[in-house]
Amino acid sequence: MNQLQHSVRVGLVGIGRAGWGMHVPALAARPQAFTIVAACDIIPERRERMAARFGCTVYERIEDLVADARVELVDIATRSCDHHRHVRLALEAGKHVNIEKPMCARLEDALDLAVVARRSHGRLFVHHNRRFEPAFHHIREIMATGVLGDVFEIKLRRASFQRRDDWQTIREFGGGQLLNWGPHIVDHALRLLEAPVQDQWSALRNVVALGDAEDHLKIVLTGANGRVVDLEISGAAALSEPEFTVWGSRGALSCDGSIIHLKYLDPAVALESRNAYRGTPGEAVPRSPAPASGDGHSPPEIPWSPYVNPEPLAWITQSVPVAPKSGVNLTSIWDAIHDDLAGVASYPVTLEESLEVMRVIARARTAATF
Repeated sequence: MNQLQHSVRVGLVGIGRAGWGMHVPALAARPQAFTIVAACDIIPERRERMAARFGCTVYERIEDLVADARVELVDIATRSCDHHRHVRLALEAGKHVNIEKPMCARLEDALDLAVVARRSHGRLFVHHNRRFEPAFHHIREIMATGVLGDVFEIKLRRASFQRRDDWQTIREFGGGQLLNWGPHIVDHALRLLEAPVQDQWSALRNVVALGDAEDHLKIVLTGANGRVVDLEISGAAALSEPEFTVWGSRGALSCDGSIIHLKYLDPAVALESRNAYRGTPGEAVPRSPAPASGDGHSPPEIPWSPYVNPEPLAWITQSVPVAPKSGVNLTSIWDAIHDDLAGVASYPVTLEESLEVMRVIARARTAATF
């Protein structure tokens, strides 16, 4: 791909909570990379606001925006139920497309878009911006050091309590936590699993949200490597747990916000070689198989508790600020999109990874009793 000699000309579709509140600030902060030349919304006041701020052309219909020859990248931030039709229109017009999560409301529609994208001249970017979350990156860096040992279980949580009443609570429009926070946390889970999904268990409930969609869900994924990722998303939880908890054979970590708490065995201190004891609890037993001392005496006996032989362990406890070496933040996704279009680096969220997120969501929807 040739290097871009200009900022990417963007047409924004949907000037609401995500479009105006998140996409517009991120695009406006990168004037050398992106220029908003067009926008589209069914609400006149939103169109007027965009035209006043950016001097861009505004449209009521997406069909007119994708026909605008100036638009190179169509940025879609409409309701979930509209994603399939809107992305299809843009790709068939040969445009690059950035689609706000979820990719689609249904797996079948996502698979259809993948087919269209592969034959289109445009690139399809699924907006998994939480892939660039600093805590997620920092935790992966810590796991990669091996300081936690063999990671066997990870818990992911996003919790709040709100009697929500907007379209995100109505199934007809693609509402519910499974398609709201779900794509973010399922994407985290699949990356942290570090193996293909071998088994999945799911449960969905509507507890306090005023619509008919789920506001509480749990998904448990087991990887082919035996690792378990337990994720829970709730709009009905008055008390919360850490957003990330990682358990390993040599330690653990938790993170909630901007601090990571660690407790792990000192890598510089070797663990005593031990075997399971087959005797009766309560007996005094020697440290085994420690060698005899230099004077020929047997190793000292130590008390045996009713349940476990006491062992001194060299723990290290730390609390460190979230600061990944990569330096990413949630808006870094826009830099990744620009780098891909400029031929500098491939977009790190592949189409197949986005489809796998949709597969997990579809299985959760099918398997749950809700």
